[in-house]
Amino acid sequence: MRNAEACTVAELVQRQWGDHRVGLRDHGHSLTHHQMAAGAAARAALLVDLMPRGAEPHLGVLLDNTPEFPLWLSAAALAGAAVAGINPTRRGPELARDIRHTDCRVLVTERSRLPLLDGLELPGTRVLVTDPDDADYAELLAPYAAAVPGEATLGPVGPGSRLLLYFTSGSTGAPKAAICSQGRLAAAGASLVAHFGVRADDVHYICMPMFHGNAVIADWAPALSAGAAVALRRRFSASGFLSDVREFGATYFTYVGRAVQYLLATPERDDDRSHSLRLGFGTEAGAMDAARFQARFGVRLVEGYGSSEGGAAIQRTPDTPVGAIGRAGPGDDLAVVDPDTGKERAAAALDEDGRLLNGDEAIGELVNRGPNPFEGYWRHPEADAARTRGGWYWTGDLFFRDAEGFLYFAGRTDDRLRVDGENLAAAMIENILARWEPAAAVAVYAVPDPVSGDQVMAAVALRDGESFDPEAFADFLAAQPDLGTKMAPRFVRVLRELPVTATNKVHRMGLRRVGFGGGDPVWWRPGGAGSYRLLGVQDRSALEAEYAERGRGGGTAPAR
Repeated sequence: MRNAEACTVAELVQRQWGDHRVGLRDHGHSLTHHQMAAGAAARAALLVDLMPRGAEPHLGVLLDNTPEFPLWLSAAALAGAAVAGINPTRRGPELARDIRHTDCRVLVTERSRLPLLDGLELPGTRVLVTDPDDADYAELLAPYAAAVPGEATLGPVGPGSRLLLYFTSGSTGAPKAAICSQGRLAAAGASLVAHFGVRADDVHYICMPMFHGNAVIADWAPALSAGAAVALRRRFSASGFLSDVREFGATYFTYVGRAVQYLLATPERDDDRSHSLRLGFGTEAGAMDAARFQARFGVRLVEGYGSSEGGAAIQRTPDTPVGAIGRAGPGDDLAVVDPDTGKERAAAALDEDGRLLNGDEAIGELVNRGPNPFEGYWRHPEADAARTRGGWYWTGDLFFRDAEGFLYFAGRTDDRLRVDGENLAAAMIENILARWEPAAAVAVYAVPDPVSGDQVMAAVALRDGESFDPEAFADFLAAQPDLGTKMAPRFVRVLRELPVTATNKVHRMGLRRVGFGGGDPVWWRPGGAGSYRLLGVQDRSALEAEYAERGRGGGTAPAR
C-alpha cells in the first residue's frame, strides 16, 4: 500500500505517475494509474488556460459516473481548482442557480446532458463537452498530451486549497454547497484506508453518483490514498450490481439511502455468494437489512456516520452493539441534546432485543461541542451560523445514546413528527415497519393533524407477488412491543416502489407534498378504529373539509 499520509489530493494524484497497474475500469474503458495521472495532468493544463484570470477557480461537473469525472476531479486537484458536482436531476432555473451560485466558469458535461442546458442563462460559463469520441474535445486536449502532474497550476496548492463544493440536500430552500479542502479529503481517505485495511490490490466499486459527497469521500478518496483501483457504474442498477462486481473483481462499495433494500429486492440466486466483494460502507441500511444482506450475499455492511460537512463523525469499534453506529472518536465532544434547550437527553433504555423504550426522552440532535473540521458553505453565512450556533456544530441529525456511550441514528431533524404532543423520529418507526415481511421498502413521514401537530403516514413498497392485507398489517403492528401508542401509521400508501432522489434517498418531500392524495391506493384507520380500510372518495372529501374548516391544509405538506 502507498503512503496514505499525503497532505493534499494533488500529491496522491502525482503518486500514480509511473504505476502501470489497472487503475480504473468501466464498461468499455480500462486505464492504468499512470494513464489517469497523465490524463489529469493534461486536463489540468487545459483548465489553467480556460479559466479566466481573476475568477474563482471553480468548474462544474455535470456527468454520470464516467472516467471523465475522476479525471477532472484529479485535474482540479493538480491545478488548485474546486469542483462543484452538479445534480443532473435538477431542471431549469434550479439547475442554472446551482451552476451560477458556485461561480462555475467552466462546466464539464457530456453530449447526453446538453438538453438540460437549453435555454439556461449561464453568463460567463464555458460549456465543455467531454465525450471520449468527440473530435473537438480530442483536438482541444491534444496540445497538452505531454503534460506532467504538478506543472500547470492556477496558484499555490496546499492542504487548505478548496477542492469540492458539493451540494447537501435539504427539505426546504435551495441546496447549500459545502466546502471540502484538499487536506480534509486526503485525511478522510487515509482514515478509511486505516479503518478498513484498504490494500493496493483492492477494487472500489463506485455505483453511487459522484456528484454526491458519499461516492467521492468514502469510495474514490480511500482508493486514491491506498493506490487501489476504481470501477465505475454510470448509474446505480440493482439488477446489474452483482454482474458488475464479478466483472470488475470489486472488493468494496459504498451505499446511500435505499440502495441496499433495492439489492435485497432482486430475485435470489444460488450464486449470490459467488463474488469477490468483502465489505460495504454507507448509511441508512438499518440493522435488519444489513443482517439480511450479510446472510444472503456473505458481505458485511458497516453503517457509518460522518456529517457531510465534516463537523462530526462516529467511529465503529469491534464491541459496537447491533443497531448502533459506534462511539465518538478520541477527542470528540459529541452529545445528544434537546434542539430547543441544548440540554443533554436522557440515556436510552433498551430492552433485551435492543429496542428503544424511551424515545421521547432519549432522542435529540447530535452536536459536536469541540473543535471540528467544518469548512463552511460557499457564500451562505446564514447557513454557516445555523450550523455553528452557540459555538457548537449542529448536525441536523437525530440520535440517541445508550448508557455505554454508543450512538444510534434516529433520522433527520427534518423527519421529526409531533403527535399528540410527543416527539417521534421517522427512522425509528421505519425500523419497526421494516420487519413486516411483505414490505420491500418503507418510508415514514408527517401529514398534518386536522387540529394541531402531525399524524403518521407510511409509504410501503411491496415485494413482488405480495399484496396489502390490512388485517395482517394491523396484527403485525399490534405484535410489535416497541411500537409506541402514537407510532402506528394513520395512513398507509401502497406503491410499487418508493420515489427516490438521484442519490437513492427516499424523496420524502414529494411524499409529504402528496399526503393522502394522489392516485396510489391509500389505507387508513379512522379515529378510534383498530383496522385499516381503503380511503375512498367520500372519506377523502370529509377529511379535506375538516382540514379546511380548521385552516390546516388538505393532508399534504405538514404545517410546521
